[in-house]
Amino acid sequence: MTDTTADMTVRQRVREFVERRSVTNAILGVIIFNAITLGLSTSESVNAYIGDTLKIIDRVVLAIFVLELLLKLYAYGWRFFTNAWNVFDFVVVGLGLLPDRGGLSALRGLRVIRAMRLLSVIPQMRAVVQALLDALPGMGAVIIMISIVFYVFGVMATLMYGGSFDEWFGTLGRSLYSLFQIMTLESWSMGIVRPVMEEYPSAWAFFVPFIVITAFSVLNLFIGLLVNTMQSAVEAEAEAEFERLRELVKSETDVVDAHVTEMHEELKALRVEIAALKEAKGE
Repeated sequence: MTDTTADMTVRQRVREFVERRSVTNAILGVIIFNAITLGLSTSESVNAYIGDTLKIIDRVVLAIFVLELLLKLYAYGWRFFTNAWNVFDFVVVGLGLLPDRGGLSALRGLRVIRAMRLLSVIPQMRAVVQALLDALPGMGAVIIMISIVFYVFGVMATLMYGGSFDEWFGTLGRSLYSLFQIMTLESWSMGIVRPVMEEYPSAWAFFVPFIVITAFSVLNLFIGLLVNTMQSAVEAEAEAEFERLRELVKSETDVVDAHVTEMHEELKALRVEIAALKEAKGE
């Protein structure tokens, strides 16, 4: 066995190891455990008792993640970076290796990003994220449309109410921010609209259509796009599973056909032999 063959054999064994369900579940458990310990580290009372232990746990967890990535890098080689989820894991773990001293002390907060590795470990979460990414092109058209609506209503609000309510509608930027607050339905009635209506009683004719167009109609388009995209993803997955089963059945059928053909050939040969024996006895 050559060195290249031996190396490929070791790579294959490492690949089989990192792809085992037990290993994947163990990494999932470590991620969840690390998310809990990172949450505990934000408590002053907990830090007073087990602060040093939490720091040790954090280093051990980071070492486990680094070891996992090194094994995957060795197992897959440069193909490791062809998988977007592997790159995601690489970036998330890499952020944990950044120093947290001096001017970079704020980077300690980035450690909690490791909890987002749940997205790459759990297949169902990967499907949801993929659906969100697939919906982005359609969402872009909706975003452009809602931006036009915001711009039109923002200019109108600035011209109509800017003189009396400078804090909310004095400039186009303030108007857009106030309209965004109204769209989210956060303190829109008592906080903004009713004070405006005290001076402009017909202001409801401006704000109510805006809320209907944005909060109820346009946002529902986002939900509809996400639902349709996820449904398409589920149908595509089901279709792929059906194709896999069909190929499996076809391969099994081909094997059965081959065996039947072989049996026919054997029967023909036996008949020929029997016929030859009969002729020999007859002679």
